[in-house]
Amino acid sequence: MIVVDASVLIGHLDERDAHHDAATQVLLDAAGGELVVSPITVAEVLVGPARADRLSEAQAVLDALGVREVALGSDASLRLALLRAQTGLKLPDCCVLLAAHDASAQVLATFDERLAGVARRLGMQVR
Repeated sequence: MIVVDASVLIGHLDERDAHHDAATQVLLDAAGGELVVSPITVAEVLVGPARADRLSEAQAVLDALGVREVALGSDASLRLALLRAQTGLKLPDCCVLLAAHDASAQVLATFDERLAGVARRLGMQVR
């Protein structure tokens, strides 16, 4: 199981993105495995397509990849506040870590070096 952050999914969806080739490779390498995300990550990913009137196309790609949202629990606000205070990461990145924890994912796919560093300190593998 791999938790995926927005940088990977945005990179895959946007052929002009600097990370497009690497993002597509990460997802190809993960084929057959379970990809999980937080709802906040999905929202981040879908902003660009929504602006370009390509929302349903982007959602179809996420569905085809088998991306599964991990619901935020009723205590998410407290847990996110603690993660943000402890790590100094931005809230969307804390949502990625919370999704990883709640899904028991041990692998994180990201191009964000700060998020990757915190994930490594928490014992996760980073792709």
